[in-house]
Amino acid sequence: MKLSPNANPPEPANLLIRLHNETGAAVDVTGTTAYLNSSWYCHGCGDRSDMPELDSLNFTRRNANEHATACRASHHRLR
Repeated sequence: MKLSPNANPPEPANLLIRLHNETGAAVDVTGTTAYLNSSWYCHGCGDRSDMPELDSLNFTRRNANEHATACRASHHRLR
């Protein structure tokens, strides 16, 4: 299987966790370790957290992991 070209995008300054989806595209969890204000973004399909200002790190990590487990998108650039 060909892996995603988005497997190793540049790391954002506030990166906390980097997961990989089924094709190897990065799913980044960013924010703070404080009570709220964490989010996730999938570099494979472009999906993201719904309400990052209200999400705790535990909630965000769980949702990002569930998404990474199910997502098979790799977002190849069309020329």
